[in-house]
Amino acid sequence: MTVASPLTWLYAPGDRPWVVAKALVSGADVVVIDLEDSVAPDRKAYARAACAELLCDPQPVPVHVRVNALTGPWGEADLFAVAPAGGLVGLAGLRLPKVSSPADVVRVARRAVSAAGGALGLYALLETALGIERAHDVATAHPALRGISIGEEDLRTDLGVREDAGLDWSRSRVVVAARAAGLAPPAQSVHPDIRDLDGLRASCARGRALGFLGRAAIHPRQLPVIERAYLPTQEEIERAETVVKAAAGEQGAQALPDGRFVDAAVVTAARRVLSLAHRI
Repeated sequence: MTVASPLTWLYAPGDRPWVVAKALVSGADVVVIDLEDSVAPDRKAYARAACAELLCDPQPVPVHVRVNALTGPWGEADLFAVAPAGGLVGLAGLRLPKVSSPADVVRVARRAVSAAGGALGLYALLETALGIERAHDVATAHPALRGISIGEEDLRTDLGVREDAGLDWSRSRVVVAARAAGLAPPAQSVHPDIRDLDGLRASCARGRALGFLGRAAIHPRQLPVIERAYLPTQEEIERAETVVKAAAGEQGAQALPDGRFVDAAVVTAARRVLSLAHRI
């Protein structure tokens, strides 16, 4: 199962099946079952088993699993459980943390994607300075890679960044790398304060301006804020409709009555706006 232009990706800890069950009916476009940071070491085995059991059955929305890094003690066991030979029908994607090179993606692809018959999508999380530096190489590492994004808390620590603006260069680099590789625009990293909806709204507006599309969330109350922030306004929809209509009636560059100049790039941007408008 896939969702056209997903805007919301809701994380749920793998060792709390009741939280996962609520996430599946929360309205999120994609649910990400987390086996990594939100699960304590002594709960890893239980989370892995519970996740695999759930994914033996089809799910109402696409489900991804964030496995532990393969460089650590749990990553291989995660892959063995959630991406066995023949695959699991409820699993749509694997999110790979702390990716720092194309080899990290290829290693998982050879192990997991072939076992799932090639239908499984991989998503690389860049969380270190080295990962950011190699963003385009990672983005083109394997045909099974569907997207890249930033793990901002880990990256912030790695870089020693104190102010949020200190991550803007890294964010833009990942947006450019995704586009250059022909991938979908990356989703923003999570906003860690689930009560700060105003801050989330402002941060989403900033992310949209930088070229991100959608955002990961850690609580259902964040979902409508994220979706609203990334959906076009009525004014944007009307402007896009005017551009597309004008382009359909006359080929080549032209000026609209309101003074706007329309060329192929403007038309492409307008069509992107309209592709999201159906969600309103």
